[in-house]
Amino acid sequence: MAPETETETHADTRGRPKTRVGIVTSNKMTKTVVVTVRRRASHAEYGKIQTLRVKYKAHVEDHDYPKKSTINEGDKVMIAETRPMSKDKRWRVVKVIERAGNA
Repeated sequence: MAPETETETHADTRGRPKTRVGIVTSNKMTKTVVVTVRRRASHAEYGKIQTLRVKYKAHVEDHDYPKKSTINEGDKVMIAETRPMSKDKRWRVVKVIERAGNA
């Protein structure tokens, strides 16, 4: 094995966390929002362009739903991968890109 690979640290090989941009569809939990991410992809066999949708639960530290709601439904946010916070939560809100028009 080459000496360069032996001196690499574990942090160097992990890389950057994945990020996604989506719309908040639910903010009715404490410290958690549901973000819907849509993307367009072609079907592998038939080639038809289809819209795919995935929902992620994302962590927001300063969001306390009934009292202090910092993120509202319809907001466009950027989420990033993080350590598992709970059974379903593996993402966190990095920033709010655009506020909803009705808020």
